[in-house]
Amino acid sequence: MKSSSILSTVCLLPLFASAAPTAQIHARDTSITAEQIQAIAPTSNSCDNPPAAGECATAAQAAPNIAKSFETYGVTSRAEQAAVIGLMAFESGDFKYNKNHFPGVPGQGTRNMQSPTYNAKYAADIPALGDKLASVSGDPTGVLNLLLSDEEYDFGSGAWFLTTQCQASIRSQLQSGSEAGWTAYITTCVGTDANDERKAYWDRAVQALNS
Repeated sequence: MKSSSILSTVCLLPLFASAAPTAQIHARDTSITAEQIQAIAPTSNSCDNPPAAGECATAAQAAPNIAKSFETYGVTSRAEQAAVIGLMAFESGDFKYNKNHFPGVPGQGTRNMQSPTYNAKYAADIPALGDKLASVSGDPTGVLNLLLSDEEYDFGSGAWFLTTQCQASIRSQLQSGSEAGWTAYITTCVGTDANDERKAYWDRAVQALNS
């Protein structure tokens, strides 16, 4: 399903060259370390002088929450994990943001920088938010604030999107670990351009998770 829900929303720091990923990444587990996150998102080691108050998260914060999301949604393929983490790290500017600031779409956010439409679907899929959702019905910012109230939900959006909004055929391609599979995920499921900036994050994620 094509989607314009996840946009390039932040100005990123210079990217670093990286080697091409291996052709095949086999399923392993859902564990993620802070060191792996920092290798993928180089400036996530610190939240000193954050560009948006209250939004920055370090690699140490991101790692356990991302690992939990992979456990919750059953994302055990390292190839899929690399694609999801690379996407979130790119969209959030090394986890410095969890709201859309450029151009500033109300209700767009989480570390996956999802559109309000997908955030509403995501929130509806979280049983613990059931009673609270009624009070923010029709309010995209209110829905986003509910998702941002818990780091588990904030960091869980990438795994949720992959497992609920991407076709099985796309996931199958992605699980191969190939660049073609990643490109299909970005262009067909996420619905955006598989450009060099995004690929640099994916390359680093593949290396970090396959080491």
